[in-house]
Amino acid sequence: MLMSRRAAAAAEVIPDAVRTDVVTLWRYHDLRHELRSCDVGIGLGSHDLGVAVVATRLFYEGLFPRIVFTGANAPTTVGRFPRGEAVHYREYAVEQGVPAGAVLVEPRATNTAENLEFSRALLAERRIPVESVLIMSRPYQQRRAYATCRLLWPEVEVVCASNPLDLDDYVHSIGDARRVVDMLVGDTQRIEVYAQRGFAIPQEMPDEVRAAFERLVTAGYTSRLI
Repeated sequence: MLMSRRAAAAAEVIPDAVRTDVVTLWRYHDLRHELRSCDVGIGLGSHDLGVAVVATRLFYEGLFPRIVFTGANAPTTVGRFPRGEAVHYREYAVEQGVPAGAVLVEPRATNTAENLEFSRALLAERRIPVESVLIMSRPYQQRRAYATCRLLWPEVEVVCASNPLDLDDYVHSIGDARRVVDMLVGDTQRIEVYAQRGFAIPQEMPDEVRAAFERLVTAGYTSRLI
């Protein structure tokens, strides 16, 4: 039991050899948008229940009158959210007292583009006018979510947010430092690749971010690369 606890604790620690580079990517993806009232909040499905947590909190703070949770399942989420990411997010929000009528579920999306396209279609179907959206995602998905929305839904104003945890607290909440770093590296690659493929608008990538990304790839954090 002692060894398993030690192993679990070790799994929650960013190795010192890569910490500076991980922090560089972490800060790059955090857009630090100033939050303001929007017509709707959109919570992007993932393995991270923190999306539902921040959506619930911001609903109570009055930043939007309704929430769309969007997401089906992926191999990394089906074990935790067997009924679908959006369904479990909605259940969490309603358990926390958010009125059921204020929460819409889009249960089919399997990627960020579909999250936004299907949410947009659902809102149009319900005849809900939207001029601004507050997108809530994993911390390292903010920049990609913003770039994707600006391409696919250019007429709306976009604000991005995540559950406000620092890097170490986020890693602890996930319980797997390796997974977090791999995801950070993968999302950094997608910023440029998706823009090149026409899936998102281009985003500036400073030299220090590119260098940190390349060092982490060399260090073997490659499981989420395209």
